[in-house]
Amino acid sequence: MLSNQQLADLVKKGKEQSKEHKFTQSVEVILTLRDVDPKKTDLNVNEIVYLPHPMAKKARICFIGSGDMALRAKNAKVDIVVDPAQLENYAGSKKDAKKLARAYDFFLADTALMPRIGKILGQSLGPKGKIPTPVPANAPIEAMIQRMRTAVRVRARGSLGIAAKAGDTKLSESDLAENILAVVQAAQKKLPNGDRNIKTLMVKTTMGKPAKQAVE
Repeated sequence: MLSNQQLADLVKKGKEQSKEHKFTQSVEVILTLRDVDPKKTDLNVNEIVYLPHPMAKKARICFIGSGDMALRAKNAKVDIVVDPAQLENYAGSKKDAKKLARAYDFFLADTALMPRIGKILGQSLGPKGKIPTPVPANAPIEAMIQRMRTAVRVRARGSLGIAAKAGDTKLSESDLAENILAVVQAAQKKLPNGDRNIKTLMVKTTMGKPAKQAVE
């Protein structure tokens, strides 16, 4: 696998291959794979990774539930709380359900509501890998929300690639290298032969061209 210095150099190259813009660009890492037969291997990669160095733009979080847990979520400044009555409104509108799925990065939900959420929002959240994380009654939801602000989702892209945001251009090359390493380590655990299945590693900004490095 690439060293931290090699990753930092690749990040620097990726930044250099992007023109300056007035907005802060995301930095994405893309892994291409080898020796993986998609017909025989189910690349079901959908991992939540907590970045060592968070992005300036925090992840947006939706909590589905009511009562004390919903109050605690609001006090923890979750982005939106959807109560059971509001949840039912989505049953009659696929358009609104898809809009909700797009608007938030992560979903948390009262464990008791999970079966109903599956029936109402499953078709909208499932394809995006955003099925809610169940929250038991006495769970420390405040800490869960705070930690999830720093998270990114690592997902399979098609049959031969894995991708995730690894930060933004405000972070230093060394910080981004550490974030990329966290993403790669999460992906390795889901591959049949770990890092031996990784062919190349690419780093690109939102508007830039990818910088590519073969993985020996």
